[in-house]
Amino acid sequence: MGLLERLRKEWFILGIVLVIAVARLEPGVGVKGGPLKPEITITYIAVSAIFFNSGLSLKTEELTSALMHVKLHLFVQIFTLVFFPTAIWAFLQLLSITPINEWLLKGLQTVGCMPPPVSSAVILTKAVGGNEAAAIFNSAFGSFLGIVITPLLLLLFLGSSSSVPFTSIFSQLFMTVVVPLIIGQIVRRYIKDWLERKKPPFGAISSSVLLMIIYTTFCDTFANPNIDLDKFSLIIIVFIIFSVQMSFMFLTFLFSTRNNSTFTPADTVAIVFCSTHKSLTLGIPMLKIVFAGYEHLSLISVPLLIYHPAQILLGSLLVPTIKSWMVSRQKALKLTRQPKAPVKV
Repeated sequence: MGLLERLRKEWFILGIVLVIAVARLEPGVGVKGGPLKPEITITYIAVSAIFFNSGLSLKTEELTSALMHVKLHLFVQIFTLVFFPTAIWAFLQLLSITPINEWLLKGLQTVGCMPPPVSSAVILTKAVGGNEAAAIFNSAFGSFLGIVITPLLLLLFLGSSSSVPFTSIFSQLFMTVVVPLIIGQIVRRYIKDWLERKKPPFGAISSSVLLMIIYTTFCDTFANPNIDLDKFSLIIIVFIIFSVQMSFMFLTFLFSTRNNSTFTPADTVAIVFCSTHKSLTLGIPMLKIVFAGYEHLSLISVPLLIYHPAQILLGSLLVPTIKSWMVSRQKALKLTRQPKAPVKV
């Protein structure tokens, strides 16, 4: 029973492994121009479906309570969309002289440019007992910002504008991301009560569509005989990803708990997860749009595919430690705020 429960929880990560294996065995099915017609079914229908689903599931009314915590939001968004990609870029200048596969290094840069995820950061913040409203707001707000900022960052750091027209990227993003998201929010207003009663599996629906996108991406790779991924580069990239996550979690923790900080322990929990997690749901479709036609698209996608399970694994392992820190810190703060009893003479 324990194993079945674990498989149920980890089905998406297992699904990624499975679709990559299937793509390796029979790449002709999902390749561009193949039977699945991914240039239509994936590029337009699947991506639109993911963002319509996001719009339908996003509880905008829950975000209003967290709206006024401006300092926290500014910190999370600046760290995620300014500091993170810039730090990765500086680090990659050093790594560029190593024999690591250049397309995997470009993939690391794309990870840095991604917005926060809508799910994992919120789930882990809730598991610890942190500021869930702030996590929801920053995940949702970061996703909206990411629709505009992430493609700009990708063009800035990777210079893909030389082969992909800037205007076509944004027109496609608008039609397949922004429009479905807005439609989803409008539809939600009319069927809100039904959604609250039935609680559709929004996460499972998005994840299933995402597996289709990952499958067709790797079909293109395995159908191309010129692409070769060496194991040395892959192992190094996995090590770098775990190191980056641990370092940035520690950095955000130090900053949000410094003496002159006004953040509560619950705020710190939301900051640590929201600032360091990156969205696979937004990321893969965006890479598909921005790097359309790149023969190395799947290699560029690999670091993001590794980063997603890594952030869930690391976050899950750290939940008990962060929870015990937060509880003890809250108790200590309560004691310091209690009025001292008058001294009897």
